[in-house]
Amino acid sequence: MASGKEQEQQGFKQAKCVKVHGPIIVGAGPSGLAAAACLSQQGVPSLILEKSDCIASLWQQRTYDRLKLHLPKQFCELPLLGFPANFPKYPTKSQFISYMESYASHFNIHPKFNQAVKKAEYDRVKGIWRVQTEHLEYHSRWLIAATGENAEPVIPEIAGCGKFKGAILHTSEYNSGSKFKNQRVLVIGCGNSGMEVSLDLCRHNAIPHMVVRNTVHVLPREMFGMSTFGVAMALLKWLPLRLVDKLLLLGANLTLGNTDQLGLKRPKTGPIELKNVTGKTPVLDVGALSQIKSGKIKVMEGVKEITKNGVKFMDGQEREFESIILATGYKSNVPTWLKGCDFFTKDGMPKTPFPKGWKGGNGLYTVGFTRRGLLGTASDAVKIAHDIAGEWKAAKDSIRSCNSHVIIHLDHDGAK
Repeated sequence: MASGKEQEQQGFKQAKCVKVHGPIIVGAGPSGLAAAACLSQQGVPSLILEKSDCIASLWQQRTYDRLKLHLPKQFCELPLLGFPANFPKYPTKSQFISYMESYASHFNIHPKFNQAVKKAEYDRVKGIWRVQTEHLEYHSRWLIAATGENAEPVIPEIAGCGKFKGAILHTSEYNSGSKFKNQRVLVIGCGNSGMEVSLDLCRHNAIPHMVVRNTVHVLPREMFGMSTFGVAMALLKWLPLRLVDKLLLLGANLTLGNTDQLGLKRPKTGPIELKNVTGKTPVLDVGALSQIKSGKIKVMEGVKEITKNGVKFMDGQEREFESIILATGYKSNVPTWLKGCDFFTKDGMPKTPFPKGWKGGNGLYTVGFTRRGLLGTASDAVKIAHDIAGEWKAAKDSIRSCNSHVIIHLDHDGAK
């Protein structure tokens, strides 16, 4: 009986092979589209493989209705094409999807949909990447991992989950609070998603309780009429990072008050430094904090155990709930399909930190893993396209040179 590795090798051999002249891009989200657009501008063709049936599937299929960009649109543009001028400062979910679709159309990007990558591995003998889907195997000199850091929901193991008689769902399955009217709902997680879902539940007359397991930085989305993120970016051009963090926290305390008193204790490390070191994003408040202050959103300590009718908390409290929503974030899925490569950590993130994590070895590239949002994506896509274009043009020049030598040789033979 064949071993697991032998079965994988047989799968590669049995699949129909397709030679791809340019890079293979895995993922048709913003990262994959940005890479393809930048390559196209450099005259390099590419092929995007996407496991779902649409572009930007996270945005189209796994986000809640009230979602808007947390940052002003100028910080969320992909390379070479900005948002329409008539879009608001913070575009809605539907506007962002419309922008993605226009972007793909503008650059004539046509991903191959329903092509989940089962395995991608570098063939050292042939010097190519072999990328296997269910029925096909694609070959290319270059592979761009563009599935990003938010590919799969994080589902934590919590004692007693199987006992609960109500609904337990991840925010990726949450659309609107309208389904939870008059329900007592526990939201586990206090990041941007946890805060916004709790706020949405409030506005649909549910009774949300939000679990705060760790320290968290909450900042106003705007300070003194300006985007907090924009203020931070401007200050970082002139001031040391830690001083900028102190100024942001001073502004946050003046605007929001002391969040520690609400059960939202701040980390000792400043918000920008913490983001750079750990990837943990500060919460940009869009209204949830006022609901916490009024008591409409109740802050709870960590969950000890889920029971049949509710939850036992770490502080000894026990409460009943009809539904539980996991606002526990997302993770990379690279380790499930990229094999024989030590460029990524076991968590599916590049081992080399930003700004040099975009390039691996043997023609491997990554986009969407910077922990710096769409700004990081845009930066990496431009670098990747420039790097591959150099190799692409060199290879084409080499072929032309070989062909011209053959023609000259034939002419000489004919003259004899």
